[in-house]
Amino acid sequence: MITIFLDAERFLAEAIESVRAQTYERWELLLVDDGSRDGSSAIARTYAARDPDRIRLLEHPGHANLGMSASRNLGLAHARGDLVALLDADDVYRPEKLAHQVTVLSAHEEAGAVYGVTEYWYSWTGADDDASRDRPRRRGLAADSLVRPPAALARFLRDEARTPCTCGVLMRRAAIARAGGFENAFRGMFEDQVFFFKLFATSAVWIDSACLERYRQHPDSWCHRMRDLGEWDGSDLPSASRRQFLEWLGAYLETESISDPGLEREWRHQMRQFTSPLLYRASTLARRLRGPSSHGGQR
Repeated sequence: MITIFLDAERFLAEAIESVRAQTYERWELLLVDDGSRDGSSAIARTYAARDPDRIRLLEHPGHANLGMSASRNLGLAHARGDLVALLDADDVYRPEKLAHQVTVLSAHEEAGAVYGVTEYWYSWTGADDDASRDRPRRRGLAADSLVRPPAALARFLRDEARTPCTCGVLMRRAAIARAGGFENAFRGMFEDQVFFFKLFATSAVWIDSACLERYRQHPDSWCHRMRDLGEWDGSDLPSASRRQFLEWLGAYLETESISDPGLEREWRHQMRQFTSPLLYRASTLARRLRGPSSHGGQR
C-alpha cells in the first residue's frame, strides 16, 4: 500500500491504523512524505520505527514538495509486492478490504485491477447533522462484471460512470506498468483521473459490489478546496486544470493509437468547452432534453 501525505497530522494515524487492522496480514505500507511541515512527518517516523518490516517512510530529496503524482511514483518505485493499493492520508480501509480484493483478483486472472463501492464518509465528525449523510459513491458500471479497455473511457467523460476513488482500487504491478504509472506533470487536480484513464485504457478491470473503504468528506481536503475554486471535474465552469487534462487525453489517445469512435466524439464534445463554448452549451442542452443516455450505466 502507498499513502502519500502532506501536512496530514490530523488524520494520518487513523489511516495507518486502518491498515494495521487488516485481516489480511501480508502487507507493506509505504508512507511517502511530500514535504510536510506539520507533525505528520513525526507520526510517520514513529510508525515506521515501530514496525520496520512492514512500514517504511520515504521522501523526496531535500524533503521537497513534488506533488501527488511524483509522490505516488516514488512509492511505486519502492514497492515490493505484486499487488498495489492506494490510501490517502485522510481516508480509511474497512478491516476486510485487502483480504476481499486479493481474493477477487485471484479469482479473475484476466483483471489487472479491482474496485467496488467506496463510501462518502461524513459521520466521522460525530455531529448529529452528519450521522445520516454517509452514502455510497456513484460508480456507474455494472457490479460483478469485467470492463475491458477502452470501453469505460467515454462513459467517464460523459460522467455516466466514475473512476475509482484512490482508496478503492487494488492493482497488479503489471497493470500499473502497462499504464505507465502516474504523470508527474499533474501535481494535484486530475492526477488520479489521468492515471485511471490510462489504467482503463490498457487493462481489464473487475467491478466489485463490496463497499470496503471510507472516503472522508471534510472542507480541508484537496478536492473540496479545488471544488470551491471551480477546479474539479464536476464543475459547470471550464477550468485550466480540466483543459490540461483533456489536452493530455487527446494526445495520449493519438500517441497510443487508441481508436474508439464514441470516445473520440465525446472528447471532441468536451473540448468545445474551450474551443467553441456556445456550441458546447447548445449541444449539452440538447443532450439533456433528449434525456438519459441509452448506454445504461448502473451503480
